[in-house]
Amino acid sequence: MKKIGFISFRIAGTDGVSLEIAKWAEVLEKIGHQCFYLAGELDRPPERCMEVKSMHFQHKEARDLYQQCFCQEIRPPELTKKLHHWRDIYKKALYEFTEKFGIDVLVPQNAVTIPLNIPLAMAITEFIAETNMPTIAHHHDFFWERKRFLTNCVWDYINSCYPPHLASVQHVVINSSGQNQLALRTGISSTLIPNVMDFENDPPGIDDYNRNIRQDLGISDDELLILQPTRVVQRKGIEHAIEMVSRLKNRKAVFVISHASGDEGFEYEQRIREYAEMLKVNAIFVDELIKDKRRILPDGRKVYTLQDLYPHADFVTYPSLIEGFGNAFLETLWFRKPIMVNNYSIYSTDIKPKGFEVVEIDDFITNDTIKEVEFLLDHPDEVKRICEKNYDLALKYYSYATVDQKLRTIFGNFFGQSAYSNVKK
Repeated sequence: MKKIGFISFRIAGTDGVSLEIAKWAEVLEKIGHQCFYLAGELDRPPERCMEVKSMHFQHKEARDLYQQCFCQEIRPPELTKKLHHWRDIYKKALYEFTEKFGIDVLVPQNAVTIPLNIPLAMAITEFIAETNMPTIAHHHDFFWERKRFLTNCVWDYINSCYPPHLASVQHVVINSSGQNQLALRTGISSTLIPNVMDFENDPPGIDDYNRNIRQDLGISDDELLILQPTRVVQRKGIEHAIEMVSRLKNRKAVFVISHASGDEGFEYEQRIREYAEMLKVNAIFVDELIKDKRRILPDGRKVYTLQDLYPHADFVTYPSLIEGFGNAFLETLWFRKPIMVNNYSIYSTDIKPKGFEVVEIDDFITNDTIKEVEFLLDHPDEVKRICEKNYDLALKYYSYATVDQKLRTIFGNFFGQSAYSNVKK
């Protein structure tokens, strides 16, 4: 049994990184390990957690440093001093965290991948160099995938820490493009572990709590519920989904967007609201009632989770332009729902070749797109066939067993295969 220490900016809520941490932790704990957490925001068991608020990329100190690092090309000495000041604070926190919980393996989740908190990555890199601690660096979004990081005054830190090229670090990526680019740019080899879902078990369904969610959201029984299960950010391509809904003939439909804009501004959300109004699509933004946990508000309204909403959806839209992998795609397959997918690059290279049946678009809606969607809406038996096929393929390629198998190999590299001869299987 090993004690695993997850580190990130936040390990809370329903963002993609936090969800994957939860899945990895579930797999690791099933085979006998214990998991602990260090981040700027946490919603895990408090006895397993250590919170350092300034690690969160939305903390004032982290935001101020980020803005200074990525708004100029020459670094003033004062900024260098601040970066090292915070690096020292985070490194002390890392020593405290690992000593307090007796950590055996460190798992930075995106913290040495995307430069949202540079002194945190500096601290992690130095800590690993000083301790030689076995580390699994899990990379979701590399800095070179975002234009906003390419003008900066911290190339020396980016080149040394994103990610660190150290002997005790095993690198994990979530798609083949990341694997190829990491090798080409840095010479670092990596293991590809895609995002996964618990396909070995059926998803939650309709129960007494979520039975009336359609009524609570103002959707009548004769209206289709078309679900967009993402945040409202530009790379999600939500205008394509709105156009699709607007072109459905002789059908009453409500377009439900599950999450808010988050930390990427509200201009695109305003654009989506105006576009839906222009195309006369009944688009509702339900982020106030869709959270990571169920609860009752003081006014008596129910707060639901996204998993409460999926069972009631008639169709799911996922017209993303860019995705690191595609959690919402896997969730849709898990809940056995039909889906429209844009042919974004990772879908095209990593997911599509597996043989999934979806309504596919190439950056725009066509008449054939509408015909495919309407055919599925009118033929529930065909939907059932497709969804069962997709579920079986996802079970084969994207289940927890994939993470289990690949993490066992990585742990074997650290500690030897004999160390796991009696670990649960």
